Amino acid sequence: MITLRNANITFYGNRGMTLEEDINLTNEYYKEKNIALIYKKPIPIKVLKINSTKTRIQDAFYEKKSTLDYSGIYREKYIEFDAKETNSKTSFPLANIHEHQIEHIKNVIFYKGIAFLIVRFNLLNKTFLLEGTKLIEFIDNENRKSIPISFFEKNCKTIELKYRPRLDYLKLIDIL
Repeated sequence: MITLRNANITFYGNRGMTLEEDINLTNEYYKEKNIALIYKKPIPIKVLKINSTKTRIQDAFYEKKSTLDYSGIYREKYIEFDAKETNSKTSFPLANIHEHQIEHIKNVIFYKGIAFLIVRFNLLNKTFLLEGTKLIEFIDNENRKSIPISFFEKNCKTIELKYRPRLDYLKLIDIL
């Protein structure tokens, strides 16, 4: 367990890593097949203390606010997105998206890049691609603290889980 100072966040092992693992495998496939070059961005932390064997971080803090989890190039376009998960069966809490991430999505869209979220409803075993523009429209026009599953089913593309690539989200980008 690592606790980051001034962040009120505690990381526990591989909890919630299934979606990220699926995306990482997908991105490796895209790179192998020369389809796209997309990387997971490192979390900008400053390590203050490690254990005596230098194998475990004991104390750290965020150096700056991070933007979105992944970025890269696809068909000569800049692409940036975040992976989000929820255990709710009815909605996705907007509290899971930080204000600076929303502003960053707006900036990527402004500069004609591709911005979106990949949202997994763990208990429903459903994964959706939520376009950045639709996310911003929802936030601007709705007075809710969460996005209902019905919004995802009506306004988003479902990403099917397959063998290779695991989550072919770029296929959906092509038809947006």
